[in-house]
Amino acid sequence: MWIKNSALLLLLVILFSSCDKKRVFDHYKSVGTTWHKDSIVTFNLPELDSTKRYDLFVNLRANNDYQYNNLFLIVALELPNGFTKVDTLEYQMADPQGTLLGEGFSDIKESKLFYKENVRFRSKYKVHIKQAVRENGKVPGVKALDGITEVGFRIEKKE
Repeated sequence: MWIKNSALLLLLVILFSSCDKKRVFDHYKSVGTTWHKDSIVTFNLPELDSTKRYDLFVNLRANNDYQYNNLFLIVALELPNGFTKVDTLEYQMADPQGTLLGEGFSDIKESKLFYKENVRFRSKYKVHIKQAVRENGKVPGVKALDGITEVGFRIEKKE
């Protein structure tokens, strides 16, 4: 019986550890119940193999308090030499009926949003992410964005 249980446990460990072979970096940071427009989420990336290429993703966890169809983000990739590449990105967060998109069975949905592909890292980098949502017809941004609870960043090996 002990051998049978040990073999089953070993099989489960191997199965779960091999499910995400592409993942190199995958971290989340909480923004609480409201993501303030001046709150910048920063990730210090590990030093990666400079001979390989990687795909980059912004991950979000959102709940039903998110009231917009789309999401605007400003993502800055800070290079080791001090130069920063800044992108303004737009992602669809809900379908036309207003149902939140993403993976998950509860009211919390996880979205894996494509950021960059085929990137080569030469040293340690930083990523800074802030929300830039605006309501239609209004210039000032939404000061307190409800519904986004966590912001993440993911790096996957390019196959």
